Amino acid sequence: MTAPTLREVIDVLETAYPPSLAESWDSVGLVAGDPAEPVRKVLLAVDATAAVVDEALDWGAQLLLVHHPLLLRGVDTVGAHTPKGALIHRLIRGGCALFTAHTNADRANPGVSDALAAVLGLTGLRPLEPKPEPATDKWVVMVPTDAADTVRAALFAAGAGALGNYRECCWSTSGTGQFRPVDGADPAIGSVGDLETVPEDRIEVVAPRRLRKAVLAALRAAHPYEEPAFDVLELADLPSDRGLGRVGELPETRTLREFTADVAAALPATEWGVRGAGDPDRPIRTVAVCGGSGDSFLATVAALGVDAYVTADLRHHPADEHLRAGGPALVDVAHWASEYPWCAQARGVLDGAFAERDGWESRVSELRTDPWTTAARAVR
Repeated sequence: MTAPTLREVIDVLETAYPPSLAESWDSVGLVAGDPAEPVRKVLLAVDATAAVVDEALDWGAQLLLVHHPLLLRGVDTVGAHTPKGALIHRLIRGGCALFTAHTNADRANPGVSDALAAVLGLTGLRPLEPKPEPATDKWVVMVPTDAADTVRAALFAAGAGALGNYRECCWSTSGTGQFRPVDGADPAIGSVGDLETVPEDRIEVVAPRRLRKAVLAALRAAHPYEEPAFDVLELADLPSDRGLGRVGELPETRTLREFTADVAAALPATEWGVRGAGDPDRPIRTVAVCGGSGDSFLATVAALGVDAYVTADLRHHPADEHLRAGGPALVDVAHWASEYPWCAQARGVLDGAFAERDGWESRVSELRTDPWTTAARAVR
């Protein structure tokens, strides 16, 4: 089998980490590269640093897949005279694409926090902050029976009728439609002033709410009537197994002191290390985790009643106030270390799709892109 194209790889990544899950401020997806080019080697990392780019090019990778966006903030140049632009130019010249999966990977299932929870041995995982299923409309369309197939096809082409891994899903039933055209009407069936009855089908389909404009345009274009009869019903939000963070259970109760040591042993070493806050002898069994900066969830984990919360970038005052208010113990790890386990997870997604393709290789960079390079503790 031939090597996959970058477009094929992107399709797999966007299925695993849908762009629709990303925050509105985020920048995810293809940063540089030609979707038509073949991909045989993929390097995965948390950050596209200069050293990581060196590794990707030296290895001959055609794709560098990272978690953190290189171009997150608005830019007006990627000139080679700028630090980030220089990396983009080097990647392009070396024939290596750059792709980012950031907050969409945070919210996916499995995603960044699942990978963190897995290396800590947590089971029974559920989202810390669940993301509802995408907002959905139900369309109910009345159409003359002899035009029903045409209208159904138009609705499907506009994106309606998708349920999970199924397409062209609908419900149809037959009945009788009635109408009387009045002055100014231009009826496709019947005459002005006459009461008309017509055999009609009632077609029901669902569609993402974001496609409402497209579905309406397709309906009007395909329907034979001057004024089609239809309803649009906004369906209730449904819970999902996707969202930020995860909550799970340890296989056995540990003290905070023991659990902090367990976390340090499970994650790659950093100068930041792993810090615990709370009574060192506190028993820990139910644990919340959030890869990356997670202090915005301090109130959430307190309300859930978990025993400990593992995340990164915790600050002095919020942590202190959280503990004073009786919140769960805190375990603070380096930002990079909390997200590094995701790289192996994403590699598994790609290998599962392409391992049998000619020349396919993938690997996770072992370079530590955590910015802190030295630490010291005074001995008293």
